[in-house]
Amino acid sequence: MGASFSSHKPLGKQPGVLFSAWMRILIVTDTYPPDINGVARSLQTLSEGLAARGHAVEVATTLEASAAESSLPRHVMPSMPLPGYSGLRIGFASGRQVLGIFDGFRPDVLYVATETPLGIAAIRAAGKRQIPVVSGFHTNFQSYLEDYNLPGMEAVASGILRSIHNATKRTLTPSQDTAAMLTRWGIQNVGVLGRGVDMERFNPANRSQELRRSWGADEGTPVAIYVGRMAPEKNLPLAMRAFEAFRETQPKAKMVFVGDGPRLEAMKADHPRAIYAGARIGADLAAHYASGDVFLFPSSSETFGNVVLEAMASGLGVLAFDYAAPRLVICDGVNGWLAPLGDEDGFVNQAREIAHRWKDATLRDAARQEAGDYGWGRVIEQFESELATACQP
Repeated sequence: MGASFSSHKPLGKQPGVLFSAWMRILIVTDTYPPDINGVARSLQTLSEGLAARGHAVEVATTLEASAAESSLPRHVMPSMPLPGYSGLRIGFASGRQVLGIFDGFRPDVLYVATETPLGIAAIRAAGKRQIPVVSGFHTNFQSYLEDYNLPGMEAVASGILRSIHNATKRTLTPSQDTAAMLTRWGIQNVGVLGRGVDMERFNPANRSQELRRSWGADEGTPVAIYVGRMAPEKNLPLAMRAFEAFRETQPKAKMVFVGDGPRLEAMKADHPRAIYAGARIGADLAAHYASGDVFLFPSSSETFGNVVLEAMASGLGVLAFDYAAPRLVICDGVNGWLAPLGDEDGFVNQAREIAHRWKDATLRDAARQEAGDYGWGRVIEQFESELATACQP
């Protein structure tokens, strides 16, 4: 099967569609809702956005859809839990399985989002059928190796990733920082595809006094919040160091962790006074964001950091390291706070300073205003354009 658009009927003047022909797009990813993580949610938004613009989209992934998930057709592939982190899976597929999907769906282009046996099998099968592939670099897996007791493997991992991505026509990653890293590794034709935020869902109007009361917080009690995986690579001990510095000025302050993962039980044991809300989704997640005051984001391993945009859209002052999404959207002291990348003492000292500004309405309004410049619409349009370009001879 060729990769041109010539066999498809044009969409004509459907509103919002930029191209004169529609594409059949196969998204290949180990993680997709009902998984709860930023990559899964981003891929769902991108996939559904392409479908809404008139394209035929199917997903090859590792979990069945839940009753609440979208109706996009999906192919559920075999998988196994990631060692040390049962909440994530590694997908597998034979070339025959992938070619069977191709025969049924006839994709014009693939987007392969994860560099696992599933993704590799899809790339190889596409090569046999001369179907163009765009790959995504969404997760700094190579930087997680030390956290999961595999130190010294980064050079090996980067070489493997280079060979995978250079077998595709284009590699997309969410930030300039990550794009520069991939280019240094020798990965060719790297592009930046940013992320967006749903400003209606993530909104200060979702603030819940009932939820705050359940945390033991009234309006005079500052609440610091973290949203994300409870995992070693997220640098959670630094969040607690920063919170303790915050409490030097605000002794009544509360610390809330929203998320699940392999470090959850250890954090509960080490820091029993913090509040652990577990994984949250949808309107419940939005209420948790909006009911906080300060967002602590101690990770230095993100390719982007969707939670930063979600927190800012929810009207929170965000403290983060100066890279990826924080570097893009935070102006230090104006709409949030930045610490130099890798400077953990600087991060803690910033927390000590912001304890005096946790109710700064001007800063929090500025945070939401900045987030409003990052809607999903233009990201989906760029993604569509990237895939269409890959289909050209």
